Amino acid sequence: MRSDLIAPAIIKTAAALVLAGAVAGAQGDIKPTNDLPNPYQSIENYFKLPEGRTWGSTSAIEIAKDGRTIWVAERCGQNSCVADPTTGQMSPIDPVGHFDASGKLIKSFGGGMMAAPHGIFVDRDGNVWVTDYQDNAPRPARGAGAAGAAGAGAAGAGAAGAGGGAAAGGQAARGGGRGPAGPLPGATVGHQIFKFSPDGKLLMTIGKVGGALAPDCCFQPNDVLVAPNGEIFVAQGHGTGKSEIVKFAKDGKTIIKRWGQLGTGPSEFDQPHTLAMDSKGRLFVGDRNNNRIQIFDQDGKFITEWKQFSRPSGLYIDKQDNLYCADSESESVSQNHNGWKRGIRVGSAKDGSIKYFIPDPETRGRPEFGGTSAAEGVAADASGNIYGAEVGPKRVMKYVKRVGTQ
Repeated sequence: MRSDLIAPAIIKTAAALVLAGAVAGAQGDIKPTNDLPNPYQSIENYFKLPEGRTWGSTSAIEIAKDGRTIWVAERCGQNSCVADPTTGQMSPIDPVGHFDASGKLIKSFGGGMMAAPHGIFVDRDGNVWVTDYQDNAPRPARGAGAAGAAGAGAAGAGAAGAGGGAAAGGQAARGGGRGPAGPLPGATVGHQIFKFSPDGKLLMTIGKVGGALAPDCCFQPNDVLVAPNGEIFVAQGHGTGKSEIVKFAKDGKTIIKRWGQLGTGPSEFDQPHTLAMDSKGRLFVGDRNNNRIQIFDQDGKFITEWKQFSRPSGLYIDKQDNLYCADSESESVSQNHNGWKRGIRVGSAKDGSIKYFIPDPETRGRPEFGGTSAAEGVAADASGNIYGAEVGPKRVMKYVKRVGTQ
């Protein structure tokens, strides 16, 4: 063989072996990280809604640009903002709310615009980005056949960001849960990403109304993140459609790159549920059904994976590179992740170490408890207070350090 071909081949082979070794090491047996200190106490009913309004399911929570106030997107008092799944009629309730540091609602908006808000992000200018991972396509009423009941479950009481039975039913209506997925007729909202000003003015919409598959976007967008340079990352695929990351230019129209497919290997996903970025600009993807965090550079190059943070429903990285990971599903829903406890793990995005664990007060596992619990979305303010957005219990919790703890 020619010498000028041998060297590149050796380099390529060596690089592949290094990558394989890193992945093999990361995927080795990881003992559950359940027995860690919990210096936090929970504060219930901290956030106040207007008189007569109740909390719906929420997985979307984020800290405002000021580091103190909090953005929440909840599902209109239910698990969906579709008031009537048989007709697709939307609820007029504003799902996106801005709360001050005392938990008082300052502003709300977004009524009638989204079926089931799922992910949320605040960019450097304070703008608020929200993903809608479902739609309002009319479904037959419950009892009108198995497919009809499943579809009604998806748009109505069960647009479950948590992988519950109703969400699975909605996926079945689209072709069995593993695709080929696709938009349903009659949708007037759904499967889009919205950029709002802090005052609630709509600044940008990404994706086609009712959803779209490749080469377009989006279908079941779970989360959105805007990099410091303005490029936009979208994680999509909540059980149907392609599990992938889509990278957009600043305009929200030009797709720069997309990567990922259903699988368990590096750069493959099974429900990429949440996104975060550390101070180095590395992209953290909560690959939920694979029970791991995958870490990439902004060009989509795989760096490593972490399994010690358990089954990630929500990720948040603060300015000090503290990593907050919410596990709302272990031992209770699909794939189970037996031996791991649900709750919020607090550690370091720098080295992957874990310092604290806030356990879910719901201790039942499968099969006696089959739903989501604890926080699915997580965020932390500038003072270190942690906020957990819960789909199953339909509430938002605040966690503060106990007096005398560090």
